[in-house]
Amino acid sequence: MRKILICLLITLFLTACTGQPAALGADAAPGSVPDLVGDYAINGVSPDGVAYGGTLTIKPGDTPGNYRIQWLVTGGIQEGTGVIDGNVLKVQWTSISSVAGETSGAGSFVVTVNGELYGNRTTNGVQGSAQETYYPNKKH
Repeated sequence: MRKILICLLITLFLTACTGQPAALGADAAPGSVPDLVGDYAINGVSPDGVAYGGTLTIKPGDTPGNYRIQWLVTGGIQEGTGVIDGNVLKVQWTSISSVAGETSGAGSFVVTVNGELYGNRTTNGVQGSAQETYYPNKKH
């Protein structure tokens, strides 16, 4: 009985981890972007089709609509800045720790009414772009 329960729990856990991401909210109207400051779960797919995850942290920048951003993703840590343009967060980033060595790039993410972000992020010198979706972690 105990083995069955353990197998059932493992199966349930693996099913939860491989499920489809939650549906995104509608795109925010330009000028009506929700507050982006906070922590996010990352779901990404690299240019070569490999899925990855991680955590994104967005902090206020020096002026309204500007942000300081940190990505903790499989294989590295990147930091950068972002600015809101309409309902799009445009970012520039560089690695501060990476198994791939020093890298940098840019990205563009549409903001939804629920505060999710979706778009792509490029790496300088790499063909293609990573597709990433950021889901806000609930604040308690």
